[in-house]
Amino acid sequence: MLANPGIRFTLSCPLRHPVERFIQDSRKSHLNKTAPLQPGPLDVLGRKIKTQVDRVLGRSLHIREVDAGSCNGCEIEIVGLNSPVYDLERFGIHFVASPRHADMLLVTGPVTRNMEMALRKTYDAMPAPRLVVAVGACGCSGGIFGQNYATVGGVDAVLPVDVYIPGCPPNPHALLHGILVAIGRLAPAPKPSHLAP
Repeated sequence: MLANPGIRFTLSCPLRHPVERFIQDSRKSHLNKTAPLQPGPLDVLGRKIKTQVDRVLGRSLHIREVDAGSCNGCEIEIVGLNSPVYDLERFGIHFVASPRHADMLLVTGPVTRNMEMALRKTYDAMPAPRLVVAVGACGCSGGIFGQNYATVGGVDAVLPVDVYIPGCPPNPHALLHGILVAIGRLAPAPKPSHLAP
């Protein structure tokens, strides 16, 4: 306990506060930079996806995501694609609520017997051409659940799968790469013969 509580001790230090010093230094370094920022690997992958989608579909890509019985680990990574870090919408990829508007079906988890019919109905409601992507170890093979009294197994036990994205859970870069591979499986729409040179 202090002998005189009214007396306050202050340190007089010639150095600035560390946060204040960091802010001022970062402002100076930002002003001195003359080289333009180089695009990162995410931007390069995103541009490839956008170019491929424009070439194949001629518009943006619409994805319907279905959880067929997963632990939600894959869903967290898929939701991360819409975060400000990845910002999937800037690449022309949108998640839709209706399968009637979707070009791609992104399925996570082992297909439970309760979701089997709903998954088939979702697939049947999609217009052609349609893509099916199995996400995660459970979507690819049934994972640790396999085939049992409650699950049918992987997505390919119910629907024809175009691309498998392995991982438990796959990270957002792997998801973007899988989407790019899936789009590559679609052939570009043929031009009418009277428009060809």
